[in-house]
Amino acid sequence: MSVLKFETSKINKKCPVPRTVSSFYHPSSVPKKFGVSNLLKSRMTSSDVSSASQPQKGLNPKITSLPTTIFEVMTKLSIAHNSVNLGQGFPDDEGPESMKKIAGDALVDFHNQYPPLMGIPELRQAVARHSEKFQGIPVDWATETLVTVGATEAIASVFLGLLSAGDEVIMFDPMYDSYTTMASLANATVRPVRLRLPDFSVPLDELEAAFTPRTKFILINTPHNPSGKLFTRAELETIAHLCQKHDVLAVCDEVYEHLVFGGGEHVSLRSLPGMMDRTLRMGSAGKTFSFTSWKVGWVTGPARLIAAAAKAHQFIVFTVPSSLQRAVAYGLDNEHQFYTTLGESLSRKKELLESGLKKLGVPTLPGNGAYFLIADVSRFLKPGETDVDFCQRLTVEGGVTLIPTSGFYVGPNPPRHLVRFCYCKDDSKIKAALERLEKYLPTQ
Repeated sequence: MSVLKFETSKINKKCPVPRTVSSFYHPSSVPKKFGVSNLLKSRMTSSDVSSASQPQKGLNPKITSLPTTIFEVMTKLSIAHNSVNLGQGFPDDEGPESMKKIAGDALVDFHNQYPPLMGIPELRQAVARHSEKFQGIPVDWATETLVTVGATEAIASVFLGLLSAGDEVIMFDPMYDSYTTMASLANATVRPVRLRLPDFSVPLDELEAAFTPRTKFILINTPHNPSGKLFTRAELETIAHLCQKHDVLAVCDEVYEHLVFGGGEHVSLRSLPGMMDRTLRMGSAGKTFSFTSWKVGWVTGPARLIAAAAKAHQFIVFTVPSSLQRAVAYGLDNEHQFYTTLGESLSRKKELLESGLKKLGVPTLPGNGAYFLIADVSRFLKPGETDVDFCQRLTVEGGVTLIPTSGFYVGPNPPRHLVRFCYCKDDSKIKAALERLEKYLPTQ
């Protein structure tokens, strides 16, 4: 790692590097005649222990004040009650075996030291080819690509690299929860624009009103989490016009770009006229190949913006495991059949879930992307009950776990009658959930 240079020849060999407290008191480092507990007692009095266990220094309120996410709450509740979990957004099926083999072989066939900060050339070149092949967007792999630890780290690096205190960011409500946290850490202000129900369309008048002289960038997530919405070409053209009119950058979270079906079309904002030099795009191997544990993502865009994100990236994680990068590079170039047919397979799963919910009298909202389905549970709510209350009750009593959609909103007074289903699951799990819903919902 090039950030810190350390010459061992300058170490005073009479003063060995101190060990951590945990290693100093490891049983192997303590003479048997003392014992660990006796040694600890001899070095620390009870008042020392009390004082040490209650430090008075404050912590970072931007982090410590964050609530437990609804995802963690519902997952723990699901485990406790052995429910069918259609809440958490990860697929049951995994990606190509060829990529697993390449990742494993790479650990043996290549060195295991720090790969380049920006990512290995093989993956950055593959990302550039992928961009031009599927969106017609040419990319200079040497200056316009950055490999990250998943798209979440891409978000962090982009936000910290681009935003300054006092900047504003326009985001569409509801949204992925990482966005607002990173904006806060960058001392920026979020200007949410609420998508209109029932189709999550963009309110163009409200969008234009959100632009101010302090707006640094607008964030577009399409296909959209949590709704499954695909931003239309007309909506994107309006966004492009406003960005150029107000000299605003754009950040596009396009991790679900291949998860499109039902006649929908994924259009990247960067492909539109005038947006090439002011837009960053983020992608994810976790979503593209159903390998969410690998945490390999990427960002493409103009060299000036990529360089800014890379400055943040080097001090967050510095680099990404090279064995996984090699496997993803292979996948982007050689496993087209897998990721270009994901939409078709997800369409069948959505139809299975949606038709079952229709039979139960549960209305659903439109969406042709990602793997999420929003349902309206108004008629099943008890007096005074919210979507959060309903999802908790459904988990405990009905044995099915969903995510309350209000947890994705940052603006005031979010809708409290919508829930999110995740259908990238085995058909057997979807059917089991529908069977449990059929037994439970009619009793309400």
